[in-house]
Amino acid sequence: MQMTPKIFAFLVASLIVLLTLFSGCYVVQPGMRGVKVTLGNLDENFIPPGPGLKLPFVTHVEKVSVKQETRELNAECYSQDMQQVSIKLKIIYAVPEQSVVQVYRDYQGDPFDSLVAPRVQEALKEQTALLSAEQIVKQREAVKQKTRESADKKIGAVVQITDVILENIDLSKQLEEAIESKMVQEQNANKAKFEQEKRKIDADTKVIEAKAEAEAIKLRGEALKATPDLIQLMIVEKWDGHSPMVVGNAKDATSVILPLPERK
Repeated sequence: MQMTPKIFAFLVASLIVLLTLFSGCYVVQPGMRGVKVTLGNLDENFIPPGPGLKLPFVTHVEKVSVKQETRELNAECYSQDMQQVSIKLKIIYAVPEQSVVQVYRDYQGDPFDSLVAPRVQEALKEQTALLSAEQIVKQREAVKQKTRESADKKIGAVVQITDVILENIDLSKQLEEAIESKMVQEQNANKAKFEQEKRKIDADTKVIEAKAEAEAIKLRGEALKATPDLIQLMIVEKWDGHSPMVVGNAKDATSVILPLPERK
């Protein structure tokens, strides 16, 4: 079939209509938000996920992620005692919905390199400058927490910092060995102190037990002296019915003659 001018014109018109229809539609995927740009002008309201219509060939929709992102960062810091400390960290962050238009306008849709990373590095360096290299290693959880809080204040509401993770802290080999040696010495000192305190407690316990035993013996002696009949009662309670037949000393009036068992 030979294509006539009318058929060709119809096909061209149909193609233009299809392109217009496609150009007038958009879809924002889950985890993303859209920003309408019409002839260079931004719509101040973000577009939620889902399909929608726009002006063909005039308006385009830019996508900005609001999903939680994790990025790595290396920071070179100096401690209070002027030791160089290399820290590898991970930053977990997200762009809130209300910041989508601002993030696209000011940071081309990705605020990490120009906003998040510099502010986190600045906050981290401020915290490490307040501590010695040894303290940075020992107090890494506190350094992490204070860095995140400081970065939050510096960044503001534009980006939400969920967490800052200090993955690795590198010191010079000599400094690491010095810190390790000091920690071992502290552990040994603490162990020796614990053992010394334990020995003192054990000795004090024995003295207390000895005093208690002596006091108990003294009280028993006084009780027996005050009540001689108590001795006879104790003997009768413990007697098994067999010899000896005479227990005690006649001189102190505590002798007891026990009856012999009857023979059958």
